[in-house]
Amino acid sequence: TKMFRFQEPYMYLVMGSAVLVGITSVLILKKFKVTSFTGQSLDFTGKIETKGFVIGGFIFGVGWAITGACPGPIFSQIGAGEWPALVTFAGAIAGALSYRAVRDKLPH
Repeated sequence: TKMFRFQEPYMYLVMGSAVLVGITSVLILKKFKVTSFTGQSLDFTGKIETKGFVIGGFIFGVGWAITGACPGPIFSQIGAGEWPALVTFAGAIAGALSYRAVRDKLPH
């Protein structure tokens, strides 16, 4: 909660540094016209934004806010005996199954 009150900047610094590294990396790859291991040119064309990005991001963010945890380290949390992480795990499974159920109806 300290992060949301701007009392601890750590998460913002981590995310901000990740964005800077990503931007810098893409600029370097473009400048030197780096190719894939198979020799194909890398395509950096942007995706067309859809309301699905907004809806998906909202659902993901709500889940993160409710559980107070990033879904990435769920198994580490469970292994460390953080049993509330089982709720996060159940939510992740429910989300994956929900997507599977509606995947064919979504515009991809």
